[in-house]
Amino acid sequence: MRHWILGLAAFAILGAAVAADKPADRPAVEPRSSSTKGTVNIGGQRVAYTATAGTLVLKTDDGKPRAELFYIAYTRDGVADRSKRPVTFTFNGGPGSSSVWLHLGTFGPRRVDFADAVQPAPPPYGFVDNEHSLLDVTDLVFIDPVGTGYSRPAGEAKAEEFHGVTEDVRSVAEFIRRWTVENGRWNSPKYLAGESYGTTRAAGLVDYLQDAEGMFFNGVILVSSILNFQTARFDPGNDLPYITFLPTYAATAWYHGKIQPKPALEPFLEEVRRFAETEYAQALMLGARLPAAQEQAVAAKLARYMGVSEQFVRNANLRVNIFRFTKELLRDQRRTVGRLDSRYVGIDADAAGERFEHDPSYTAILGPYTAALNDYVRRELKFEDARKYEILSGQVNQRWNWGQANGGSFVNVGENLRRAMSKNPHLKVHVANGYYDLATPFFATEYTFDHLGLEPALRGNVTMSYYEAGHMMYSHPESLEKLKRELAAFIGR
Repeated sequence: MRHWILGLAAFAILGAAVAADKPADRPAVEPRSSSTKGTVNIGGQRVAYTATAGTLVLKTDDGKPRAELFYIAYTRDGVADRSKRPVTFTFNGGPGSSSVWLHLGTFGPRRVDFADAVQPAPPPYGFVDNEHSLLDVTDLVFIDPVGTGYSRPAGEAKAEEFHGVTEDVRSVAEFIRRWTVENGRWNSPKYLAGESYGTTRAAGLVDYLQDAEGMFFNGVILVSSILNFQTARFDPGNDLPYITFLPTYAATAWYHGKIQPKPALEPFLEEVRRFAETEYAQALMLGARLPAAQEQAVAAKLARYMGVSEQFVRNANLRVNIFRFTKELLRDQRRTVGRLDSRYVGIDADAAGERFEHDPSYTAILGPYTAALNDYVRRELKFEDARKYEILSGQVNQRWNWGQANGGSFVNVGENLRRAMSKNPHLKVHVANGYYDLATPFFATEYTFDHLGLEPALRGNVTMSYYEAGHMMYSHPESLEKLKRELAAFIGR
């Protein structure tokens, strides 16, 4: 079973082979880096920093290279005691995604600037100082896992040694340990920040690094979280996603004017949450035993909340999966809605069919971020590499080893996070959720954390924030500003 977190159809066009994938074709590797100086105005203060773009070579026990990982690190200048200065290790998801999105979208000192929730404009794209960067409160290390960015297997190592739930955690953990040693940051406050599948990685990492390396963290930042994949997999016999996606369907219908008269958003979503976990959940549990009158009542409510016809809901046996929804909601307008951000609208060849041809919310960001990264890394960071910078690798995703995490059929790293928090009761977690995110819906995240099994004394260590945007909520200007406030307060706790 293939797990699509970031990109979906994009992997079809980004599935080019990773360069030098055969061990015999690989040249010897040595670490490379380029350091530059910069300044950025954040919250009214001028922050001077050093940017280092480079590769760190992972080695076997006998000293042979096995991988080179590309990273971009920002450290604030003029800090007298770095043991008191936080450092945050950051990555995106996919699996198969580079760290470009969090790097140039929200956390870094420079960001892509483009119009929100519209179709992409032609180049050149805007690139500006990021006044909402986290660099005023923490140093930042953006990591590209093996197979993404410029990161590649090296020596005799094979790609499958890195492309899996467990394999990925171990290689990224080794990078974090090495970077921490080489930069003298063992005693600094440390944070992990991941987006999408990067939140899956973060939960595995914080548990692994505590146990294997004795490295304890102050906090974990989860942007558009997915820890329990059962909440998002529309597989036969798994009714949970129909429940957990419903509030995001409702938010999407609300945004596109399909809920009339239009109520206030958050009270409306609270109403849908309660329906989803009571009447709707009970109806799905009953299955074929559901009485006809109850089925009709539930179908009527689902249709009203989703902004679609009651007949459509009944034809789907009360179970509308994400791709049917994104195609159906605006079918009468011959338009589709996005998966990463359902505010975005797309155009297909026709208005028939079960699913969209592309995710318009991904299409909108692909060009601007790709152009910005490739220009920025060479022109401003002075790092030269003739190879393709893998923004989002289809090959990595397609060969990912999902395994049987924690003995179940679905990957669920919630237990890893619970275990890490139980062993380290000082560990704090902040989760950022977009109301219009159909890749990692907010109600699915709430369900996951409600079922972590945390002791009551530890539940206060988890905080959540919500945004009127999608998976990359920072593409929405008001949400970008709010996200910075929330995370700066979290790191400062």
